[in-house]
Amino acid sequence: MTTIAATASQVFPVFAQGLVLSLGLIVAIGAQNAFVLRQGLRREHVGSVVLFCALADAVLITAGVLGMAQALGQNPGLARAMALAGAAFLAWYGWQALRRARHASQLQAAEGGAGLNLGAAMTQAAAFTLLNPHVYLDTVLLVGSIGAQQPAGLQVWFVAGASIASLGWFSALGFGARWIAPLFKKPRAWQVLDVLIGLTMWVLSALLVRLALQGA
Repeated sequence: MTTIAATASQVFPVFAQGLVLSLGLIVAIGAQNAFVLRQGLRREHVGSVVLFCALADAVLITAGVLGMAQALGQNPGLARAMALAGAAFLAWYGWQALRRARHASQLQAAEGGAGLNLGAAMTQAAAFTLLNPHVYLDTVLLVGSIGAQQPAGLQVWFVAGASIASLGWFSALGFGARWIAPLFKKPRAWQVLDVLIGLTMWVLSALLVRLALQGA
């Protein structure tokens, strides 16, 4: 029982860190989210679009963590540098979120226009996902480098947390579109969300700094 409890106490913080980091990066007003919301509002190929976006994130996150883990494992100095760079980025990202909270904004997805067949919907989902350079910055470089800082036996839980966050978010957008779309049209909701994201990013940044200093 003691071993199970100790394992759970190690797994949960790593899983939670991957979860909140992924949510903080993915919850934003952008073309991909607007497209998923549009498909949900039109009830067109929602499952396929949601699954593609979530699987793409999971693959990129896994590749980033595994690749970064191998690179950083061979160079402790680089690992510390990447941790500090990630902390700086998260601090900046948090500041940007808090700045956004000062201004009203909303996520809109038009329901009009011609419908898409499955091939066209998947092509657009792939374009919005894979042709966006920020996707690679977020999933492969940033999430990958932070996940690689975790102990080898716990990296899979970090990836699981980050991937579940992606799946949960896209599922909420797609399958819950008709219920949550009115909320996303309210600027106040996004302001509150940006404040929460900003504070969360600062906490994660502080944790990364502590991790880098411990390894020094």
